[in-house]
Amino acid sequence: MILQPIFFYIFSIVTVASAFMVISSRNPVHSVLFLILAFFNAAGLFILLGAEFLAMILVVVYVGAVAVLFLFVVMMLDIDFGELRQGVLQYLPVGAVIGLILLVELVTVLGGVVISPEVSAGAAAPIPPLEQVSNIAAIGAVLYTRYLFFFQVSGLILLVAMIGAIVLTLRHRETVRRQSIANQVARNPASAVEVVQVKSGRGI
Repeated sequence: MILQPIFFYIFSIVTVASAFMVISSRNPVHSVLFLILAFFNAAGLFILLGAEFLAMILVVVYVGAVAVLFLFVVMMLDIDFGELRQGVLQYLPVGAVIGLILLVELVTVLGGVVISPEVSAGAAAPIPPLEQVSNIAAIGAVLYTRYLFFFQVSGLILLVAMIGAIVLTLRHRETVRRQSIANQVARNPASAVEVVQVKSGRGI
């Protein structure tokens, strides 16, 4: 029982520190790496709460797909980050005001949220007892039946994001030789082979 609070504080401190480094790091690649570290520690917190499915989804989907995709895009795009940082300080007051408004809204919402027993009892899809159905089976039953449409839409959104990342990083350069399948298929011996008569003692 003592180890659980210790791991909770370790995961929480590392998560908060990593989240702060995501927005304060000067290098975007380092920001994405800190984001991956924050995801891993958040997954550890989910495991402590008994939500193994959410922990695995956070690691497999967000770390293994989304964060790695962000990392590839940031590394492959030829962006002058020094030029982007110029003039950032002039937007700092506006960003501080927006951040303060969001903080006040979060404190107001989280501080006034109370789940009454009547609301939990009247849920459309109540949570089954843990001794009957595991939490992964319960989430899967709800996700693939009641929320199947939203699940498919989220998959399409991720597909569009992946295609957009590929389009952004795909650049045609004239100096790079590319494969032309049509020209390869249309080749014949007359156009592909050149017979040269070389005299003795001379090169081509």
